[in-house]
Amino acid sequence: MSTPLLEIEDLCARVGNKEIIKNFNLTINEGEVHAIMGPNGAGKSTLSYVLSGKPGYEITSGSIKFKGKDLISMSVEERAREGMFLIMQYPVEIPGVPVNSFLKHAVNALRQHNNEPELDTMEFLKMLREEAKKLGIDNEMLKRAVNVGFSGGEKKRLEALQMAVLKPCFAILDEADSGLDIDAIKVVSGSVNNMLDGKRSLLIITHYQKLLNYIEPDFVHVFADGHIVKSGNKSLSEEIEANGYASYVKEK
Repeated sequence: MSTPLLEIEDLCARVGNKEIIKNFNLTINEGEVHAIMGPNGAGKSTLSYVLSGKPGYEITSGSIKFKGKDLISMSVEERAREGMFLIMQYPVEIPGVPVNSFLKHAVNALRQHNNEPELDTMEFLKMLREEAKKLGIDNEMLKRAVNVGFSGGEKKRLEALQMAVLKPCFAILDEADSGLDIDAIKVVSGSVNNMLDGKRSLLIITHYQKLLNYIEPDFVHVFADGHIVKSGNKSLSEEIEANGYASYVKEK
């Protein structure tokens, strides 16, 4: 039996004195697409931050294994080099760092980690421009500082471009449709779907079903009160769209 790509067992995590993740369990195998849906404040984004290693999120108990290795002991950089990628809900600006330079260093750092030859400038730019064209990103945007002055839609397209050139084995999409109009959702979803080759896996975190109309999940999980309260197939997302989350949220 193959080792799960991601295995989370009895995970508890807090921010400050507030426990957000409570006895959370989830297993994702190679090639699977999982969607986590839940109301505002349920802790969905906290889960993505814990997995990606963002500072300020304290794991108090439980375990996370990524490709059979202890994820909790890895730095953010180590997680990225192992093939984990996060499309952020609110991508950060990096003044003074052009997109093309940023991505060239990132791609070659990964290639070095995987004992592959680095791409020279011309090889990299050819590949970058081909992927950018698919996402409707022009060459001028590639010369701009990362996310500085970008619209919400441009930021999400750039996140999708990063994923396309870095080719992670596991990507977390945290509200990837936030701020996108329907045409941009189709473009970004198309780029994500192009990555799915039966080996790469996705964890989609979203409030609504609309993104799941374009990226087909194998499993849908309802996240409430810090953990998964129900799992099913795509029909579960349609049920939530019709009836909301009220039946899953405990009254306090």
